[in-house]
Amino acid sequence: MAPTKENPADDWSDDEKPGPDYAKRRPISRLTILRAIAEMRLWWNEGVIADLDHVATIERVRGESLLTSRYIFMIAMSAGIAILGLLLSSPAVVIGAMLLSPLMSPIIGTGFSLATGDADWLRRCGKALIAGSLFAILFCAVIVFLSPLQTVTEEIAARTRPNLFDLLVALFSALAGSYAVIRGREGTIVGVAIATALMPPIAVVGFGLATFNWPVFAGALGLFVTNLVTIGLTAAVMARLYGFQSDLSHRQSRLQSLGIAMVFVVLAIPLAFSLRTIAWEANGQRIVNQEVASAFTDRARVEQPIVNWDSEPLTVSASVFTPDFNSNADTEVAKRLEERLGRSVVVNIDQFQVGTDPGAAEQAALAQARAREAAEASERQIAVLAQSLALIAGVERKDVLLDRENQRAQAIAQPLEGLDLSGYRELERRLEQTTPGWTVELRPPLVPPPTVNVGEDGLDTNNAGRVALLGWAARRTGVRIALTGSQNALTAVTQALGDSARYFDTQVSGEGNSVTAVWSTAPAS
Repeated sequence: MAPTKENPADDWSDDEKPGPDYAKRRPISRLTILRAIAEMRLWWNEGVIADLDHVATIERVRGESLLTSRYIFMIAMSAGIAILGLLLSSPAVVIGAMLLSPLMSPIIGTGFSLATGDADWLRRCGKALIAGSLFAILFCAVIVFLSPLQTVTEEIAARTRPNLFDLLVALFSALAGSYAVIRGREGTIVGVAIATALMPPIAVVGFGLATFNWPVFAGALGLFVTNLVTIGLTAAVMARLYGFQSDLSHRQSRLQSLGIAMVFVVLAIPLAFSLRTIAWEANGQRIVNQEVASAFTDRARVEQPIVNWDSEPLTVSASVFTPDFNSNADTEVAKRLEERLGRSVVVNIDQFQVGTDPGAAEQAALAQARAREAAEASERQIAVLAQSLALIAGVERKDVLLDRENQRAQAIAQPLEGLDLSGYRELERRLEQTTPGWTVELRPPLVPPPTVNVGEDGLDTNNAGRVALLGWAARRTGVRIALTGSQNALTAVTQALGDSARYFDTQVSGEGNSVTAVWSTAPAS
């Protein structure tokens, strides 16, 4: 029986009467939803937007987003720190560059100019962005071109493969940054600058340009464009949401919103494919780890296998510390990996036999890791030594001779105005102290050697030092030195020279106590 309109409750039968929860289960009407939305909009407009000083915010953002001399100076400092941190693979230095970078301001300004429809402001922000970006790229390229370090480090490689996660990071960071600007909480921008990392990708673009490494150039440029566009468009959406009005018509505003959404979609599609590739490689790495480990006993220790995903066939190399050799390990692992990965695979496993004691494999692996770490640290130390020696000698890195077997570094110094032989010797001594175990030989230019004065009691400390300096200069240059003075004075000087006396020619002249020194044309024997 259906209820009547007059008294619905009385017309239900006992079996048809609704339960006590009937009112709670009734569907929410469309009118209720619209009313709730209208109330939220009213609260937003009157409780949030009305409290904002839109004019002051616009002026503040506008003043920080234009091209100025301070802006260019900070771009240069940030770019210089960023590229040095990337070349040294130092995350701390790279973070310092992020904090200094002023690029966030014109990008936020671009978003606000889009939201307000201010074409002149948009043009000026675009000018600041283009000028700052190009200046940073060229500045970093010059530093890399002049630097002896041009290796793709981990910090550089990490910024060459943008993916969907990078877009999401930029999106959330832009939301936080825009909110901070609108609500007057600019201190949050520091964290946003670190999260989005705008300057390091530009520095990597400069690295790719200087080294003609176009995959690095394109990957870093893609990451920078992703961050730039995402932050700018998100800032525009946030500005519109917080009531920063434009002169655009309703139809133009809808078209602008549609355009922003389309740009996000266009960016997301290739980044999603990139993320898919990274996920596939991560899963493939897990499979490789499993298959290599399964070819040996539980007592074996497998170092992290290295996989070259770009090669064809795919190559896998690994080191295994095991008490028992498996002569067929390469073939077995390659066959199983081809079945699971669906690609041709070449496997090369280096097996190192260890004892059967518990933990022997782990101890061998730890020893090798320490040796590898020590070797890498030594190579870094040698690279710094060569770079420093080239710097103080005034020559290029390729002109520094490194003898790793005998641990010796040599360079021929260019003349430096105002620097005498003692100055070159001090530079050599200081550099040698920075690299224990290495001998540094800096060949000085043929600047005038010092004069030695012999007193009645022989050589004092000062003049004994001059004699030692003469001996050092003759040994480093290979050019003989002619000494002129009285017989007694020459005898005192040659005795002080010791074994180095064979590099010198003597000529007796006069009765004074001074011994003059000049370079001879004949090389020292």
